Amino acid sequence: MKSRSVRVHLVRPPLDTAARQGRFGHARPCPAYAGLRGLDTGEWAGLTLDEVAAETPEALDAWLTDPGYAPPGGESVDALIARVGAELAALPPGTHRAEVEQAVVRAAVVHALELPAAAFWRLDVRPDSVTTLTGRAGRWNLLVGRPREELPGT
Repeated sequence: MKSRSVRVHLVRPPLDTAARQGRFGHARPCPAYAGLRGLDTGEWAGLTLDEVAAETPEALDAWLTDPGYAPPGGESVDALIARVGAELAALPPGTHRAEVEQAVVRAAVVHALELPAAAFWRLDVRPDSVTTLTGRAGRWNLLVGRPREELPGT
């Protein structure tokens, strides 16, 4: 009997120059998985957190505290979680690999574990890492950790 399970490996690439400078991204596409494209930060794309804070501190505070708030011309954390959740729900059985931004991994974990949207800001995802979700019939599990022997120096 063939398994109906879904396994999703969300791969976060190494930091690029803009990310190392703390700049908002440009909704990086995810080939083959349109719903897993990066967060649309609208008019803030390309700016640093400090630049946005200096120009519109109230808007930045709203974005960081209200999951329903969207940056000018962008999308809210709530919208991102819904979009990523819809993409996960539509995946056919099998194993999938997608290279995605940190925000997409955060949104996927929040959706999969049915966490409150505010938990989005409490999740950090290391660059150049893999987060794995497995699911069946709308129920997701998060694979955390890896065998000790895979760690350097052991």
